[in-house]
Amino acid sequence: MTRMMSIGEVARATGVKPTTIRWYEQEGWLPPAARTEGGHRAYGEAHLRRLGFICHARELGFESAAIRALLDLASHPEADCGQAHDLATAQIQDIDARLRRLTALRAELERMATGCDGGVVGECRIIETLADFGHGHCDDPQHGARASSRA
Repeated sequence: MTRMMSIGEVARATGVKPTTIRWYEQEGWLPPAARTEGGHRAYGEAHLRRLGFICHARELGFESAAIRALLDLASHPEADCGQAHDLATAQIQDIDARLRRLTALRAELERMATGCDGGVVGECRIIETLADFGHGHCDDPQHGARASSRA
């Protein structure tokens, strides 16, 4: 017989909060838990494995829709894995885009910090640059677009 665990035990074993576990169950990401005679949820090893899958997908940055699709694929082991490949490839592209944005942000911050020689805030290059949102020095192409869309 498989050992059944309370929601608290599952939460401690996985690092997932009980409210999140209940939400995953409500959304269909987890199969419904069995119930004890007292009406409490009782989870098994399959729930732990599924929660591990979800946590790993979250750590890799997959959005909810992609996780839902991956969970569906995982429940059909005979299916073609092309969709899983496509989802992973799209995630790689998203990460690459974020890395480019972060690199541009780092470069701008470095320029700002290098331009600051100390002194008073009224003459601070960092404060001056932050106040000039539309300055055009940032390598992020969205930077100026956000400024013009607010006007």
